[in-house]
Amino acid sequence: MQEENKKILVKALSFGCRLNALETEKIQAFLLDQQIPAILVNSCAVTAEAERQAGQTVRKLAREYPLVPIFVTGCAATRNPALFLSIPNVLTIPNYDKLNITAYIQALKTYPCNTINPNILENFNVHTQKLSKQFIQVQNGCNHNCAYCVTRLLRGPAVSFEYKTILSEAKKAVQNGFYEIVLTGVDTASYAIKQEGKPFLLSDLCKKLLSDIPEIKRLRLSSLDPASPEVLKIIDLIKHDKRMMPHIHLSMQSGSDTILEAMHRRHSAKTVRKLVNYADDKVSFGWDIICGFPGETEELFQETLNLAKDLKPIRIHAFPFSPRPDTEAATLPNQVNKSISKKRVKIISEIASDNYNQFAQSLVGKIAQVLVEENNMARTPDDLPVKITGKPIPSKTICDVFLSKLQEDTFIAEKM
Repeated sequence: MQEENKKILVKALSFGCRLNALETEKIQAFLLDQQIPAILVNSCAVTAEAERQAGQTVRKLAREYPLVPIFVTGCAATRNPALFLSIPNVLTIPNYDKLNITAYIQALKTYPCNTINPNILENFNVHTQKLSKQFIQVQNGCNHNCAYCVTRLLRGPAVSFEYKTILSEAKKAVQNGFYEIVLTGVDTASYAIKQEGKPFLLSDLCKKLLSDIPEIKRLRLSSLDPASPEVLKIIDLIKHDKRMMPHIHLSMQSGSDTILEAMHRRHSAKTVRKLVNYADDKVSFGWDIICGFPGETEELFQETLNLAKDLKPIRIHAFPFSPRPDTEAATLPNQVNKSISKKRVKIISEIASDNYNQFAQSLVGKIAQVLVEENNMARTPDDLPVKITGKPIPSKTICDVFLSKLQEDTFIAEKM
């Protein structure tokens, strides 16, 4: 029996954000602990296309593995369970139960197949990159009211995790050889608990982790809300502690104050200018941008383009507006044609590419500390890709390299 248990497989696919991927790892682990051979799909509903892709993938899996239970969880399964329940073998788990093993065990009792070959998933081949950094969730949910966002409706209100839990996970990560840690959440900048009777915010969390675990060599944050006062404090920390990685990704969504107001965002273009000026070239920035939000005229889109040209974020994750059910933006007037939105994505992405190349070229001929991932690929502190020539270097290694040239968007480097 023990030998058979070793063959138990749980295969997993994750859509959407890094937080989903992190939760997928946790769910996969406790399904393995319970000896439940299954396929796990953690879905995303941030856009209609993300939801469609999840449904298409699950239908394909059901055809290929007709005897295997397929657990579908995540935002799409929470928002639209009917999309998946019509597919054979599928069991849906809503977000509020996704980390509750009892929910999976109870759902499995309704599964129509009584005998499952534990080896049936051996030919399930999906390459999952082995990360050299450890992601740690610090909070979940969101208390804001952005007009376009369905995620806040599906994830629930903001909940911040206790420091002792985060500290324990970070210590375990270091013990397992992960010297870069990334703190993530749905609204990471809103992290707030009481510690010794005082407010304990995101910047306090970062300082405390760096103090309590000197072995951490690199600490990074996932996307931050530019309206949070914590961003300025994080910039201060970056300036004073080299272990704090100098790249901040901002959930901008637009560079037009008119559109930001319509979105119910809490920042303005002036807010972001202040952050970039305060960073004083010590921090690189990335942005999320929604193109074609209702009411976005060519003139208003140009305001976003002008801000991107002026402030030079080195990455822009741009995507066309997707009206999501039960959100205010889905029913707003002056909806923008999708073909126009897609053209705007292309335009602003080209600006981001120019910004990236300009920034990267300024680093050629310099020495950088990198974190090695797979196949001698590595990442700089600004999270830029590097290909290290020469002998193989173990993943999770942190070392200095000489950035000799830029090949497309990747540095070619030699280990020092």
